[in-house]
Amino acid sequence: MTKNVTRLRLFAACIYELLLLIALWMLCTWIFVRLFGEATTSYRLFYLRLSLWSVAGAYFVWCWSKTGQTLAAQTWKIKLVNQQNTTLSIKQALIRYALASASILALGLGFVWVLVDKDRLFLHDRLLKTRFIRVA
Repeated sequence: MTKNVTRLRLFAACIYELLLLIALWMLCTWIFVRLFGEATTSYRLFYLRLSLWSVAGAYFVWCWSKTGQTLAAQTWKIKLVNQQNTTLSIKQALIRYALASASILALGLGFVWVLVDKDRLFLHDRLLKTRFIRVA
């Protein structure tokens, strides 16, 4: 259970993660525009969005499956683990990213879920049976 990871710590890590993602997306957008030109037409905008989603996914899946910690998680001293208290497999990390993406498309409801969950789990963590733990 995540009794030792407070909602405030999870929220702070999410905000920090968002700031890191914005910086990463700005860099990727700059590279995309330099390579392909403006991205205001429907097909270029689609490919830009797909590339930003893919880059973010690669970042999260790599971090979750290698160490269980993104840069924000390291800062806030939390770690994502599965039921066996180990880092996620690549398959688990991919599924978690897909579920978290679906949660965002559903107006963030899977993230708001943490406010009512007795174990302080996001909905995608509840479904996947993953959780955050505190680390030293």
